[in-house]
Amino acid sequence: MLSDIDMMQDTMIRRGLMLVLSSPSGAGKSTICRHLLDSDRNLQLSVSATTRTKRGSEIDGVHYQFTSERQFHAMRDRGDLLEWAEVHSNFYGTPRDPVEEALSKGQDVLFDIDWQGTLQLKKAARKDVVSIFILPPSIAELRSRLVRRAEDAEDVIARRLENARIEISHWDEYDYVIINDDLEKAFGAVSAIVEAERHKRERVIGARAFVDGMLK
Repeated sequence: MLSDIDMMQDTMIRRGLMLVLSSPSGAGKSTICRHLLDSDRNLQLSVSATTRTKRGSEIDGVHYQFTSERQFHAMRDRGDLLEWAEVHSNFYGTPRDPVEEALSKGQDVLFDIDWQGTLQLKKAARKDVVSIFILPPSIAELRSRLVRRAEDAEDVIARRLENARIEISHWDEYDYVIINDDLEKAFGAVSAIVEAERHKRERVIGARAFVDGMLK
């Protein structure tokens, strides 16, 4: 049989949050996202809809929600997307319903998107969004990381660095900024932000009823 305190705690349902991580390529965002998903069972990755052709190793509904351009535009025009963008002649966007369902169940959703998508998310659901920008220690170090990855030709690296300057110029539009000069420390800082944001008063549904019951 549940005690009074157990029943009151059952009313303390937390609304999930949208955790947005952005950074220029090479700053360590993808690695931090992977560590977060591996270590936090209450965090799930947002699955974007895209008009891009599915690659052989990809699973529909897991890596992306693959759709036609006509279907994508219909979703966008109905307001079914929280954010969307056109990248290299393909469209990408975040379906609203799966995210809202997760948040209502207290599940947090991780977004690996750029500053433009972040601004759209904030416009659509500002109270639910927690945004973090990951900065490299310097442009020189960022270039060194891109070179060490040995994935891109020199002209591609130069283009990534040009794009990085644009991305970095939007750092002050985010709630938090972390300099990734040490991956372990940066990951710890992100984890601490997530934990603190989960306890924000406005996200704890039923807190007033819990406290009122405690004081009776």
